[in-house]
Amino acid sequence: MRIALISEHASPLAKMGSVDAGGQNVYVREVASSLAAAGHTIDVFTRRDAEDLSEIVEVEPGLRVVHVPAGPAEPIPKEELTEHMAAFAAWMRNRMDGYDIAHANFFMSGMVARDLKRWLGLPFVVTFHALGAVRVIHQGDSDRFPGDRVKMEQSVMDEATAIIAECPQDEADLMRWYDVPRSRIVTIPCGVDTDVFRPVGRSLARARKGWDEDEWIILHVGRMVPRKGVDTVIEALAELRTRGVDNASLVIAGGSSDDPQDDEYVRGLMTLADELGVGDHVRFTGRVDHHLLPQLYGAADVFVTTPWYEPFGITPLEAMACGLPVVGSNVGGIKYTVRDGETGFLVPPRDAQAVADRLQELRTLPWLASTLSENARRRAEDLFTWQKVSDSLMELYEEIVDGVDRVPVASSTPVFGRALEELSGVLMRSGELDVPLMRAGRQIVSCLRNGGRVMVAGNGGSAAQSQHLAAELMGRFLIEGRPALGVVSLNTDTAVITAWANDVGFDDVFARQVEGLGREGDVLVGLSTSGNSANLVRAFDTARDLGITTISLLGGDGGAMVDASDIAIVVPSRNTQRIQEIHVVLIHILSALVESAMSMDADRAPTEDEFRVRASSGGLK
Repeated sequence: MRIALISEHASPLAKMGSVDAGGQNVYVREVASSLAAAGHTIDVFTRRDAEDLSEIVEVEPGLRVVHVPAGPAEPIPKEELTEHMAAFAAWMRNRMDGYDIAHANFFMSGMVARDLKRWLGLPFVVTFHALGAVRVIHQGDSDRFPGDRVKMEQSVMDEATAIIAECPQDEADLMRWYDVPRSRIVTIPCGVDTDVFRPVGRSLARARKGWDEDEWIILHVGRMVPRKGVDTVIEALAELRTRGVDNASLVIAGGSSDDPQDDEYVRGLMTLADELGVGDHVRFTGRVDHHLLPQLYGAADVFVTTPWYEPFGITPLEAMACGLPVVGSNVGGIKYTVRDGETGFLVPPRDAQAVADRLQELRTLPWLASTLSENARRRAEDLFTWQKVSDSLMELYEEIVDGVDRVPVASSTPVFGRALEELSGVLMRSGELDVPLMRAGRQIVSCLRNGGRVMVAGNGGSAAQSQHLAAELMGRFLIEGRPALGVVSLNTDTAVITAWANDVGFDDVFARQVEGLGREGDVLVGLSTSGNSANLVRAFDTARDLGITTISLLGGDGGAMVDASDIAIVVPSRNTQRIQEIHVVLIHILSALVESAMSMDADRAPTEDEFRVRASSGGLK
C-alpha cells in the first residue's frame, strides 16, 4: 500500500525537545518506519523550514520525507502556520498519483487532507494529537492559535473517513466537544520501541554520566513549555528535601537548545529552583537527542511528569519501557498508560504535595518501587509497542481502502439506532460523574436525616423531571413500606407560579418559593440542560443567602449555574435530548441511593464507604 503521512510542523527528521518538536515527531517517525519495514511505501509530507533541505530525503527503504514549500523556508511557530496550509495542499495536489490513503497528523494537516479528498477523492484518517477545545480550557488567553481553530477542526472531522483517538480521554473529548459519533472513532494509542527503550544497568548508566551512585534521582523529560508543569516537579523536590530525603535530586531534560541557559523558560525554572533552595540539586541537561534518552532513563530511580493536560504523552511510556515507576498527572493519556498503584501513581495536576507524597513512598519502600518497575516494563511490552500500533493502523487503512466508510449516512441508519448510539456515547463520557453524584446523595441524606426539606425545580422538560424526582422520594422508589421523605417540587404550585410570574416576573418564581419554604440546612436541586435558566440562577443565589445547599443537574459546559452550585453534576453533551435522558438515569440513581441510605440506622449518616457500596449495588440492600 502507498500511504501519504502528512505532518505539517512535526518532521520525523527534527531534533527532539524544542518547543514544537515532541511526541508527534516521534509518532510520525516510528509509524512511518514500522509501516515501511512491513513492506509498504511511505512518504511523509512536512513543511520545508530551512533553505538547505532537499525536497526529498530517502530515510530508509520504503520511507521518504518530502519537504513541501509552504511559506518561507524558515522556522515558523506552529500557531502561525494556518495561513500556509492552502499552499501546502495546492503543492501536494499534483503529486498524489498512486496513493491509496492519507493519514493526517494535527488539525492543519487535516485541513490539507480534507482538501485533497475534495479534489481527488483520496480517503484520509486523522490523528489530532491535541484538540483546540481542550487546549483553550487549560491555556486560556495564553493559547496563540487562531480563534477559529475549533471550527477548522470540526470541518476536518466532518469529512474525515475515520478519526483516530490516542486514548479513552481523547475519544471522550472528541464526542463531548465535537459531537463525533463513536462509530467514526478508532482508538489506537501511541507506542514505544521496547528494543531501544529497555532496562539497563543503573550503576553503569550513572558512571557514564558521572552521577553519584548514592543519589536518589528523579527524572523529567519533555518540552520546556508551561503546560508541562515542570515547576510542579521542582516544588515537589523542595518539599521532599524538607521531609528529610536529603539525597533526592532532579534531572530535567529538554529544551530548545543544547545549552539550557539559552532557553528563557528554562532560565525561569532555574530561578524557581534557587528561590526554593534546591538550585544545587536540580540539573538541566538542555535538549537531548532521542537516541540518548534510554541511558538517561536508565540512570534514574523514578520518572515524574505533571502536565496540566496531556493528549497522550510518549515520555511516560519510554520511562515505563525502561523499567521506571512513573508519577504522573491524572490527565489525558497518562491516566491510560499509567496504572495507579500498579506501574506508578497518578496525582492531581499542579499538586506538588501529592507528588512529594508519592515520591517519599517510593523512596522509603524500595520493594514497592521494584514491583512497580517490573509492572511498568511488562505493561509497555504488552500494550504499547510500535508494532502493535502499526498493525492496528494497517487494519484501519485496509478497511477503508476496501470501501468501508465511517461517515454515517442518515438514510441508511435507523432513527432509534442513531439515537441509541448518541446516548451510548454520552454514557461512556459520563463516568466522571460518580464523585459529584455521591456527594449529592450524601448531602440529601444528611439534610433529610436532620429534618430538612429538599426542594426541586426546573423548566420545560426539566420541570417534569423535577416532579419525577420529588415523586420517587416522597412516595417510594424501590423499598416498600418506608416513611415518606420531605421532598417537594417547586413546579407544582401553579397558583403561586402564575400569580408571581404575572405580577412580578418569571425570573423570580422559584426564588420566591425558596424564600418562603427554605430554611438553613435544606437542599435545593435545580435541573437545567443549559445551566443558564435565569429563574434557577436567581433561586440558587437566594438559597445560598439562606444557607441552603444547592445541587444542580446540568449539561454542556454547565453555564452560569456551575458557579452558583455547591455540587454540580454536568452531563458531557450539548444535545438537549441526550442530556435529559441522562438526567433520568441520574434521578433514578439518586433515588435509589437516598432511599437505601435512609433505611439504614437512623442515628447516623452513612459513611463514604457504605455509600459507595450502595452505589455499586444500585442502592439495594
